Amino acid sequence: MERVKRKVGIVTGAASEGIGQAIARKLAEEGARIVITDINLESGEATAEKLRADGLNVIFMAQDVRQEEDWRRVVAETLKIYGRIDILVNNAGIVLLKSVEDTSLADFRGINAVNLDGPFLGMKHTIPAIRKSGHGGSVINISSIAGKVGMAMGSAYCASKGGLRLMTKAMALECAQLQDGIRVNSIHPGFVVSDMTRNLSGGNIEEMSAAYVSSIPLASAGQPEDIANAALYLASDVSKFATGSEFVVDGGLTAL
Repeated sequence: MERVKRKVGIVTGAASEGIGQAIARKLAEEGARIVITDINLESGEATAEKLRADGLNVIFMAQDVRQEEDWRRVVAETLKIYGRIDILVNNAGIVLLKSVEDTSLADFRGINAVNLDGPFLGMKHTIPAIRKSGHGGSVINISSIAGKVGMAMGSAYCASKGGLRLMTKAMALECAQLQDGIRVNSIHPGFVVSDMTRNLSGGNIEEMSAAYVSSIPLASAGQPEDIANAALYLASDVSKFATGSEFVVDGGLTAL
């Protein structure tokens, strides 16, 4: 099936093996033309080349999501190449696990700069471009279950993801008022095996995964493809009545 055929999407933070890359692959496999962005130039180019080798329409643009000028450039270059934008996936994010006493103000501002300022700037500059394209569209913000429930040692991370959750709802209402066909939703992954969690585990991903799995009702860690499938639904027209919603993909963890 080609559920997003001819659509053009931007997926941030897609260079490494994880959720962003899985979303980019899934959307491209379903017919979309995808721009992946990342601060890591070498990995970004390698990822785009790998996806193109699989016959997918993917290009890479260097981007620091904290920088407004980078957003202006990525949006302008995407419009120049493809003439439209239909999908924005604000995926780029970082994790900080520290007690609040050990979290410096610089730490707090740094994580919010990526996890909250980045999506804000993305929506600020991409939504007008989607609107101008005239086909409606979908904004998908990758939050976390930490944006819905508290997490010890994660005050800064929870603040950033909780802020993204409510900013998503506010933007959904703004777009709905304009009747522009643009929908804005958030996805809230639980524990997903990715480069990010591998780095957090300090090389002990199996041990970390086992610890999390013991508390997950479905008794399994999530895979990036699980989140990509949710993103595909939100990016496609079959979700045309979904906006301002929270899509939790966590194996039942927050249902406890």
